[in-house]
Amino acid sequence: MWISVPVLLLLLQTPAVLSKRVIVSWDVGYVDIDRAGYGIVRGIGANGVLPIPPVILTVGDTLALTVHNSLNLTTSIHAHGLFQRGTSYMDGATMITQCGIPPGSQFTYEYELKQAGTFWLHGHDHHQNSDGLCTPLVVHDRGQSPVAYDEEVLLSFEDWYSETFAERARLTLDPTKPFPPPHGIGFGLINGVNGNLTKPINFQPGRMYRLRLVNMSATMWFQFSLPGHTMRVVEIDGEYTEPPEVYGVDIAPAQRYSVLVTAHSTNSFNYRYNVTMYASFIPAEPGLSPRIFIGDIIYQQGAPFIQANQEPALPVDRSLELTIGRSVYSTGQNLDHFNNTTYAFPLTPTLYTTLSMGDMAMDERVYGPQAHAIVLKHNEVIELVIHNPESLLHPLHLHGHAFQITEYGPTKPFVPNNVTAVPVVKNSGVPAKRDTVVVPSYQCVKVRFRADNPGVWMLHCHMDIHFVMGLALTFIEAPGVLQKTQKVPPEMLELCAKQGIKTTGNAAGNQGLNFTGLPPMPTIVLRKA
Repeated sequence: MWISVPVLLLLLQTPAVLSKRVIVSWDVGYVDIDRAGYGIVRGIGANGVLPIPPVILTVGDTLALTVHNSLNLTTSIHAHGLFQRGTSYMDGATMITQCGIPPGSQFTYEYELKQAGTFWLHGHDHHQNSDGLCTPLVVHDRGQSPVAYDEEVLLSFEDWYSETFAERARLTLDPTKPFPPPHGIGFGLINGVNGNLTKPINFQPGRMYRLRLVNMSATMWFQFSLPGHTMRVVEIDGEYTEPPEVYGVDIAPAQRYSVLVTAHSTNSFNYRYNVTMYASFIPAEPGLSPRIFIGDIIYQQGAPFIQANQEPALPVDRSLELTIGRSVYSTGQNLDHFNNTTYAFPLTPTLYTTLSMGDMAMDERVYGPQAHAIVLKHNEVIELVIHNPESLLHPLHLHGHAFQITEYGPTKPFVPNNVTAVPVVKNSGVPAKRDTVVVPSYQCVKVRFRADNPGVWMLHCHMDIHFVMGLALTFIEAPGVLQKTQKVPPEMLELCAKQGIKTTGNAAGNQGLNFTGLPPMPTIVLRKA
């Protein structure tokens, strides 16, 4: 179904009166379901339901999300796009900022909603979001919105397959199997159902609509357009932006957009919207790749008022070069890596290492060789120069921050002779900000962010198969400040105690640089293009 949310009352709310604590309870468990019309698959839902209903709140509210784990594996929830300032322990990244919630146990996440925008809640353990454990999270402005509109429509997109993620991952990690793996393109879901079965969007003449677009897929891109209309992009990944006019948007996994539609003044005609699901690395095959979904628009107009982000490009204090790669490792697996280091989870959550190791928390080695930990100073401006010398593109998500996108260009000297190098494109003035950036094939992207949110934050590819293959690293931000300002709630430490996981010490739960018990770091056997 389409989800339509009136906003007139939201614009009249007063912060002191209507800030509230909202309690949401999820019993996370397996759901056998046919979501696309192509057979029953074991998914993961909440309270026996898939799709999980969206969570819609207002800035100033507190969301108390109680998660009871009825799976046979640990679980956790990440509020994607929320910065978690002062509460990095609520970020939900298992073995980074917490231990997973054990089977049969429960935990309550407390989110103080300080950011307005379009976000999503998803599993961050065992890649359970790929099997359905996800839903949009919309946080409205309190008081007068900087974007003027009458009503909004929430559209979420997912890719869905005939196998579970674990089954697909086994094929992908096998170096004897082709890539992309033989599971194919999957099927597209719009608001949780077969994209061909969604109901029409109803527009009324003379009204302005905000369309919130959320890509919750594991692998696929979605392109959204409204032929016969133009759209103004007013939000990207929770950040208000200057309103460029576009005819369509390409949405990578994990990205979100809000667009305002300038509608016609009469209701003489009906229109159709187009949704295309694709991935550049999957060969075209008529009827299968890309997949096209068409729906009906049944009818509006108005003018937006926008208070866009006006932050100029940040001056750089430190620049870090990251090169994406894929190799066969000594484990016999295809694995991805940044700067030749493929990520693997520690035995002690990284945040707990930061909080318990005193001055040694400044030593990147204590986080283990495969955490690819990078320690950041408080308030320094970091520039990431991310090279992608591969034929595959990668949507990279940074927890805890939105970054400025300042430059695209060729990833010299890695561009193959048969590939035309792209021109350098630099942002002048006010760069766009977002928390997920696509690094195209054979290109380099430069992004900047200020390390003003002490915590432990992941940077990882949000195509889950690349995440499981190790394309991730960890920023340890302002360890000294973090140790003085944050304390992990006892109930979070109890999650670890139930599983025999240590909550102090280095990556192996030991003191100093003693990593006894930590699996050995694999080595590269064969590099792949």
